[in-house]
Amino acid sequence: MVRRPHWLANAAALMGAATLVLASGPMVGRAAAQQPRDRLVVTPEWLATHLHDPNLVLLHVGQRDDYEAEHIPGARYIDMHSIAAPEDHDAGTGLSLQMPEPGAAVDTLESLGISDDSRIVVYYGTNWVTPAARILYTLDWIGLGDRTSLLDGGMQQWKTQGHPTTAEPTPPATPGTMMPRVRRDLIVTAEWVRDHLHDDRVRIIDARAPVYYDGIQPTYLHRAPVRKGHIAGAANVPYTAIADDALRIKSAEELAAIFQKAGVQRGDTVVGYCHLGQQATLMLFGARTLGIPIKLYDGSFQEWGSRNELPVELPGGEQ
Repeated sequence: MVRRPHWLANAAALMGAATLVLASGPMVGRAAAQQPRDRLVVTPEWLATHLHDPNLVLLHVGQRDDYEAEHIPGARYIDMHSIAAPEDHDAGTGLSLQMPEPGAAVDTLESLGISDDSRIVVYYGTNWVTPAARILYTLDWIGLGDRTSLLDGGMQQWKTQGHPTTAEPTPPATPGTMMPRVRRDLIVTAEWVRDHLHDDRVRIIDARAPVYYDGIQPTYLHRAPVRKGHIAGAANVPYTAIADDALRIKSAEELAAIFQKAGVQRGDTVVGYCHLGQQATLMLFGARTLGIPIKLYDGSFQEWGSRNELPVELPGGEQ
């Protein structure tokens, strides 16, 4: 008998629980506490109700010019590179978009008014859903994951449902105070991935578009292409599969079917990668809403594809 993954069997329950409302602090109700999606995704209605909560920090992701022209009242602008490691590509070998030193990240987050007791909501102003997902992952890594959510559908859904936007500057934040509780288990190295290629409880998933996964087009590293193909044995769940055309996170049932098709079974840990470690965070966010354990290979294919000793696979076999 084929055993269904526990997160697939619970998909209907996840969908039903998704209508429950989050409190501004700890979640209310035993059922809500059992469903990761209810904590990770909030609706425009929820945000409208809690927009003026004293501990709410609302973060806008997108082009700064767009933010200055229009944003949700009270939102503060954040650039994902402001909470990433500095990049130095003068030698042509540095990796893009790596996790920062914790102290540097804390300084940036505190400047936005974030403290240990803040309730944080991240949203994308236009279609910047993967930068928003990268910021969410970084906040989880720094220890704020249990207090951080994504606004489903971003600012467009906020506007579609008749809620206001403004061009008025948000007053400067009172600096916050927080203590980093870094979850180093959320990030893995190339060596870790290599050592777990044949681990039955680890499912490595490539979040790039199929044209890159299949080796039709290469990933580029600072304008120079690396090898074509994907990490040997990796499955493909393109990041575009996680949200619908309105950039709302798909239902629990839809996501469960996607991960089941990729071979994720009960008890597996999903390890995601992409070009740089950005697109994969949206795929991992989808897994996280189902309660699937996740890790990010932050070096992603920019690193793996440039190291000839690491195995790469094409549809016809290994390179």
